[in-house]
Amino acid sequence: MKILFVNPEFPVTYWGFQYTLDLAGKHVNVPPLGLVTVAALLPQTWELRLTDINIRPLTDQELLWADVVFLGGMRIQAKSMHAVIRRAHALDRRVVVGGPAPTTSPEEYLDADWVFCGELEGRESELVAALATPTDTHVVLKRSSDERPELLTSPLPRFDLLQLDHYAVAAIQFSRGCPFSCEFCDIVEIFGHRPRTKEAGQVVRELATLLALGFHGSVFLVDDNFIGNKKAVRRLLPEITAWQQRQHFPFELFTEASLNLASDPELAHAMVAAGFTAVFVGIETPAPASLAGAGKTQNLRLDMVASVDRLTAIGLEVMGGFIVGFDQDDPTIFARQSSFIEATAIPMAMVGLLTALPGTALWRRLKGQGRLRSGGSGDQFERPNFEPAMDERTLLQGYADLLAEIYTPAAYYGRCAAVMRRSPKTPGRRRIHVTDVMICVKALWSLGIRSSHRRHFWSLLALSLRSKGKQAAWAISQAIKGEHLIRYTFEHLLPRIHQAIVDIDALRSPVPVLDGLSGKRRAHPRAPPAQVAC
Repeated sequence: MKILFVNPEFPVTYWGFQYTLDLAGKHVNVPPLGLVTVAALLPQTWELRLTDINIRPLTDQELLWADVVFLGGMRIQAKSMHAVIRRAHALDRRVVVGGPAPTTSPEEYLDADWVFCGELEGRESELVAALATPTDTHVVLKRSSDERPELLTSPLPRFDLLQLDHYAVAAIQFSRGCPFSCEFCDIVEIFGHRPRTKEAGQVVRELATLLALGFHGSVFLVDDNFIGNKKAVRRLLPEITAWQQRQHFPFELFTEASLNLASDPELAHAMVAAGFTAVFVGIETPAPASLAGAGKTQNLRLDMVASVDRLTAIGLEVMGGFIVGFDQDDPTIFARQSSFIEATAIPMAMVGLLTALPGTALWRRLKGQGRLRSGGSGDQFERPNFEPAMDERTLLQGYADLLAEIYTPAAYYGRCAAVMRRSPKTPGRRRIHVTDVMICVKALWSLGIRSSHRRHFWSLLALSLRSKGKQAAWAISQAIKGEHLIRYTFEHLLPRIHQAIVDIDALRSPVPVLDGLSGKRRAHPRAPPAQVAC
């Protein structure tokens, strides 16, 4: 059987770094790890190919080559997924969809022939049998129980199917699942509360395979909570460290973890020794009532500012996730978020609006309260898909003001400089590759000469050269990231938010109409869309 894997298109978002990928000579930020993992689980006699629409357009010839098209993705890729399904069916090709979005909302993907829910490990024969059975209906393949596969059975992903030189970073996975119960998070709904891990040898083989395929640079461990199983992490890190030392540190590593990592400095130091330089942390909010309401009680047990400072001092740059729009938030939350971000000096502060993802505890609660509007697109940076407790105009205006404040060039570069002053003098040990030099040269021209905020760029670079020479590469990397974050904020996101505010005002403002008797204009309140008659 011939299988064509297709990675659907990602729209421009904070996470995509589309505005600066060209500086690195790349097309996409992160490769589709889920697809190449599924590929490794299929029969070895099948012929497999992969097309990433984010690299180049999908052709009819590729679709006609395949017997079945495999699509996987998140909600934010849904529009592209449905477009591929339509194209495949127009050419009489069958389609399987899977991944996070179809798993939590299978009813939204019934235009595909098969909807596979959950993880594939241990269920390969079920999928193979389904594909071998002709059907004129849409088949949904759900888990038969709450049991989830052990990752010890997960094979080496088919990295060879990827055009690795087109990706800014590579991706591997060590664990699935998280022990916490945040109301808004769908991770525990998809992967469960018990973190399941691979053996250290599996992870090292994946790193070695990436190196053998010619990849170098940053590797993202996509675990949603890398330290969910600390015992397993403690066994893993010495193995990664030893391998990195033997290979002269070809990779710089980063991952996601809960903030309680700061309470275990020995573990954090071991991560740095293994080549980790950054960690994304879900901070969410400095408001205790909002943390408690969201079930993020683990952050209530910490001094969050001190925790971020501790990780920074150890050598892990903290990338922070923040949310506004909790039911407990009031209009003071925007200033509180801004003050927290400034105090912790987190350069990449991803502030989003609360979104109710299908299948989450938040979704179930809001549905029961009659507050849901839609399933949402999965874009955390658009209007809430539910009726917020705070006045929505106030929420959106405060959100826009907050983003405009934290992503001015002065604010962003100021946070980068503060991190540099607080972090060790020699963070990271990845060996320099010729392409790194080329990227630096392009960045010097684009950001140091052509950019409107070149003054901030040279100031940060000068600081790195004066005090901590090895931080020059980090400073340039942060400037490249900042170019995307700043441009996306002011050129893409803020106009969308302001348009949403205009739409809200239009619904609230009086509409002039003619008085039927006098012919004079009088004000008439505009009805909500659902009440406007044709």
